[in-house]
Amino acid sequence: MRKQTTGLAPAPRPRTTRTGPTGRRAVRSVAAALAVAAVTAGVLAPPAATAAPGPDTIQRGLNALVRTDGLPAALASVRSPDGRTRSYTAGVGDVATGAKVPVDGQIRIGSNTKTFTAVVVLQLVAEGRIGLDTDVDTYLPGVVRGEGIDGRGITVRRLLQHTSGLPDYEQDLDEPGLRHRYYEPRELLDIALRHKADRAPGQAFGYSSTNYVLAGLIVQRVTGRPLAEEIDRRVVQRLGLRHTSFPAPGDRTIREPHPHGYRKDPAGGPLQDFTEMDPSAGWAAGQMISTNSDLNRFFTALLKGDLLARPQLDQMLTTVDIPGTGARAGLGIISRPLTCGGVYWGHGGDIPGYETRGGVTEDGRAVNVAVTMVPPDDAVTPHVESVIDRALCG
Repeated sequence: MRKQTTGLAPAPRPRTTRTGPTGRRAVRSVAAALAVAAVTAGVLAPPAATAAPGPDTIQRGLNALVRTDGLPAALASVRSPDGRTRSYTAGVGDVATGAKVPVDGQIRIGSNTKTFTAVVVLQLVAEGRIGLDTDVDTYLPGVVRGEGIDGRGITVRRLLQHTSGLPDYEQDLDEPGLRHRYYEPRELLDIALRHKADRAPGQAFGYSSTNYVLAGLIVQRVTGRPLAEEIDRRVVQRLGLRHTSFPAPGDRTIREPHPHGYRKDPAGGPLQDFTEMDPSAGWAAGQMISTNSDLNRFFTALLKGDLLARPQLDQMLTTVDIPGTGARAGLGIISRPLTCGGVYWGHGGDIPGYETRGGVTEDGRAVNVAVTMVPPDDAVTPHVESVIDRALCG
């Protein structure tokens, strides 16, 4: 999985995994040509509204991602402050058959999973079971040790805000091999601890999915229950996110209607269908499946205070600078500036086959965009983010 850029997917580009090719222009393929012929118009979720006479700015943006940037498909969901939702698609859902893109289809959401994990941690903080400024060693004694690494100097807050200095295990993952490879969470941590610390704890922001593997392990230690169960009970069921799930071990499928996900290796090579894969390399940092509309509902509820008490939400929204991006990192959430002023709050995620970006403004506007290939060219992700900016500023 590739790191995202904060422009998100991380400012050390997260990714949900970062081993994907970067810095090379994507090559337009037969898939793109097929996609052009299959561009679909925006679809209104109830209540219905009259369609505009021509494609609006969001539809045009998605069309460009397919036609110009060569992505197989793009999907978007836009939610207004009154809860009205409009969904859009462009491209093809399956380049082999030319099938349409399912409206608001399920996708792998990569590092957006981190926000779900952070919410559970902060709920446990509110319950007095975890301390934000308590060191990791209190919960996982002796587990976090390595060259320049000591869990006694790393707090839970630093995990959630990516200021722990911990190296990212993703740098050692073989992305093509992820399709069939199962990883235990402790194995992911062990991979990270082979490397020396990136920097001293608390020194500066440094995106690392290792932080969230540790956060997930802490949740399991203090609750005595699997992380997936805690996320489902505390967030998914609570909000009625009917299309959101944390795949069980060994589950490599996407169960509801979905567009196929693709990758290229090398960047200019042919499209490879990567829809079915073992997502365990993401775990607490990137394993979940959802839809654009469910993500909008989640981030909207989070910002409204439906998941966290005010003290914990305030802590989540207290940010540090992500150097060189204009973005700022809170606890499992990122704020990004809008061209029309203000910011929007969300995360974003990359995992082989899918890239997602989006978020919500403080007045309740929300948008999420997904594409069915992590762009090999770093210049493409800003095009995805520009669709978000236009939707939120329009």
